[in-house]
Amino acid sequence: MTILLILIGICASFIGTLAGSGGLISMPALLLLGVPIHSAIAAAKFSNIFSSFSSFYTLLWKKEVTFSSVVVIVPLALFGGITGALCASVLSEQQMTMIAIVLLSFALVVNLLKKLPQEKVVNNIIPKNTHPLLFFNGVYDGLFGPGQATLLMYTHLYNGLSYIKAVAFTRFQTFMSCIGAFFTYFFAGYFDWQISILLATGSLIGGLIAVRVATRLSTNHVKNLLRIVTSILIIQLILSI
Repeated sequence: MTILLILIGICASFIGTLAGSGGLISMPALLLLGVPIHSAIAAAKFSNIFSSFSSFYTLLWKKEVTFSSVVVIVPLALFGGITGALCASVLSEQQMTMIAIVLLSFALVVNLLKKLPQEKVVNNIIPKNTHPLLFFNGVYDGLFGPGQATLLMYTHLYNGLSYIKAVAFTRFQTFMSCIGAFFTYFFAGYFDWQISILLATGSLIGGLIAVRVATRLSTNHVKNLLRIVTSILIIQLILSI
């Protein structure tokens, strides 16, 4: 089981960094292993803290993004993650799954019908009109999560950011929302150290590999990858209802 959890972490983080929806792999796998839903979410948030920060830090170190351009995300994602974790006892998993299906379907249709805008090299600022979307994305990540990063990728790409900057912004937001959600689940008594540390080890490895692959992807690669991952995620979420 030790090797299996590490492999789950590697695969989930690799896919999650490149196109989002790593939860498509980790959440069903943990549930199939018999991990209770709240403990599975807590373990996923713990592992994502390390994988998302390592990916973001690598891109920051390579000067693909600046910290000043992402600092606005901190309160939106942090309090979004906390709010989502607190709402876990109010909204059912099925209700959040339905919301995810609607949002992802909309994103997929837009992706198929509309070309990505040209990259705005000088525009590294997150538009204020997307702040509510970023907050509610954090809420969803804290509550459940699968599809969260994919939706963020769509948001940033359609605001004109390059693919590599969209990855950086998405990984930083995931880092912050997971911190908020993790501590909420931790103090609620849902945290399993053994499962979480093994999953985090795999996630760290997968995230670092993915960042190196991401720099070699073209816009067409990105669009096709997003379409494939989104379609698979929608099907998986529908079957889980």
